[in-house]
Amino acid sequence: MKRTQLVENILSRGSFLCVGLDPDQAKMPKHLSGKGAEGILEFNKAIIDATAPYAVAYKPNLAFYEALGADGLRAFEQTCQYIRQNYPDQFIIADAKRGDIGNTARMYARAFFDQVGVDAVTVAPYMGEDSVKPFLEFEDKWAVVLALTSNKGSLDFQMIEDKHDTPLFKRVVKQVQKWGSPVNTMFVVGATRGELIGEVRKAAPRSFFLVPGVGAQGGSLEEVCQYGLIDEVGLLVNSSRGIIHASSGDDFAQAAAQAAATLAAQMRTILSAHGLV
Repeated sequence: MKRTQLVENILSRGSFLCVGLDPDQAKMPKHLSGKGAEGILEFNKAIIDATAPYAVAYKPNLAFYEALGADGLRAFEQTCQYIRQNYPDQFIIADAKRGDIGNTARMYARAFFDQVGVDAVTVAPYMGEDSVKPFLEFEDKWAVVLALTSNKGSLDFQMIEDKHDTPLFKRVVKQVQKWGSPVNTMFVVGATRGELIGEVRKAAPRSFFLVPGVGAQGGSLEEVCQYGLIDEVGLLVNSSRGIIHASSGDDFAQAAAQAAATLAAQMRTILSAHGLV
């Protein structure tokens, strides 16, 4: 998907909501949790149908599918196919966090872009240029590069400063922009560190950010927008379990729809206040 189309979808819907499809069988309704990959696919379809009016993107996390082996991977592919066939204007991100180099990275890119047909893949940049650039060789496809995450262990590396007092995450953001551009590169920026979102925005003024952590992880939507919003929005805010596991009962789809509608309404209010919708 082109950046222009993504921006148009966001502004026309008045939402920049990304729904994370991370189906945890322990939190799914009982009539689905025991059906393995088949149950996950059925669960995903219901969640997608319920939340599509409020979302502009979906982000299936590969771990929740790979854990079920070949059947789980088929459920992942069938989930992506279902979105593409029924909601073709939705942006699909494979949250795979690939981080290998050369031909291996290129094969990963081919698997996700050519075979599954997603729009974007999350990528770990630790091995440098040749772990990211193969994902930038596909027209209208995106690399979503890990930049500033909100997990406790991120302090081990991302905040280390060089002799110029520049933290590693800033060096990553600046370097990645030499390989790609705002039309094919996004950055993962955790929602729980508001002021640091502003630091990433200074380093990447036109780039889109994929922002996890709003909702169940305690991130503030208002703070994310305060530091990260630009005239083309430039944000995809992800909520996973806060939406898809809003209920573990038979009303799980209705509860997901309500949770998505609430968050999308907050987004529209913010966009309206900035004169964007």
